[in-house]
Amino acid sequence: MTSLTLGSQSSAQRQRHDDDPTTSQIIAAAIEVHRILGPGLLEAVYEECLCHEFRLRDIPFERQVSVPVLYKGAEMQGAIYRLDIVVENQVILEIKAVEEVLRVHKAQLLSYLRVTGKPRGLLINFNVPYLSEGITRVVNSKPMS
Repeated sequence: MTSLTLGSQSSAQRQRHDDDPTTSQIIAAAIEVHRILGPGLLEAVYEECLCHEFRLRDIPFERQVSVPVLYKGAEMQGAIYRLDIVVENQVILEIKAVEEVLRVHKAQLLSYLRVTGKPRGLLINFNVPYLSEGITRVVNSKPMS
């Protein structure tokens, strides 16, 4: 599992995010989905099954959340960001099923964190032999309050 941070962060702050119970619950649910399905399916399948797993575990989430694009103070009509899943209104999940996670995938999640002011996100790539290899934690060191 890799970590990516926006801005600087102390080791105490990093440890606090590593011990976050919400993130731990999300990862446990994702591991269960991967354990049952394995790699090689479409992103939409993993997203659907992960949402079902969240319901089974009573983890509150929203799916395919629309966020308007703001440019110089104006909302751009017809332009929106679409967040795959937001858990407990705090953690953005970007679900992938790709051969390799690219820098642009990480940049996408970083952008989502910046524009929403959410504190943290997980990039989860299900197309790996072991899911722990496909999880990237992303922390927004300057979330909006």
